Amino acid sequence: MRIRAGGIEVGYDIAGPGGAPWLTFANSIASDRGMWRAQVAELRARWRVLTFDARGHGETTATPPPYSFDQLVGDLVALWDVLGIRQSHLVGLSLGGMVAVGAALAHPGRITSLTVANSMMDTSEPFVKSWNDRIALARDQGIGAVVEPTLARWLTPAFVAAEPAAADAVRAMIRRTSLDGFIGAAEALKTLDYRRRLNEIRMPTLFIAGTEDIACPIAGIKADAALVPGAEYAEIEGAAHISSIEQPDAFSRAVAGFIARFI
Repeated sequence: MRIRAGGIEVGYDIAGPGGAPWLTFANSIASDRGMWRAQVAELRARWRVLTFDARGHGETTATPPPYSFDQLVGDLVALWDVLGIRQSHLVGLSLGGMVAVGAALAHPGRITSLTVANSMMDTSEPFVKSWNDRIALARDQGIGAVVEPTLARWLTPAFVAAEPAAADAVRAMIRRTSLDGFIGAAEALKTLDYRRRLNEIRMPTLFIAGTEDIACPIAGIKADAALVPGAEYAEIEGAAHISSIEQPDAFSRAVAGFIARFI
């Protein structure tokens, strides 16, 4: 489905019983709401699940880059407003986790609980350079040029070899991302600066790390979790960066076990 929110058309889906507590998922860069398919199937019986495509991804309008985190957070809140969602559990992965933290800081009353998966909270010179390199590659050769390098960061070689159909679906998802959407979100990533404010977060919070994640290693995620008062931490064994796809059952269990305590 698509709906106009915040001046753009947003692709979204809703599953689960009316009247159940809301649970919102925010996607990573170069993905779409399909990355949460397994979680929707698992969690829709108990929660009213909202998945949506970030600006420039999936079915959501691609405006010219660059994007900002304030803009991406505003897109989420505008969607909630149009759909009449006053409060929701919020789960985000990678870029989506950063957007979730931005929403928690700017709109704390809208969020029942916060789950931040496979995300970092500030930048470094190598991080910014890596995104400049990827932006240049995408501009010069098109979005297809970033598919295999992205897949190599997102999934373990063992998963790609054992689940070729799932790996191909991820490749297709990356390839569907608009060039403006990829570049716009990448430019936002280069400005990431939430670590210094993590101690301001007060809602129940869970950080999730993948044990094989080279993009957002365990040590950094543990350190970020320690900065949020009362935050919990969980590891997804055997998962690289997109832990919701590589280990979907373990990811869903971690989320469900956490948010079930905060109705």
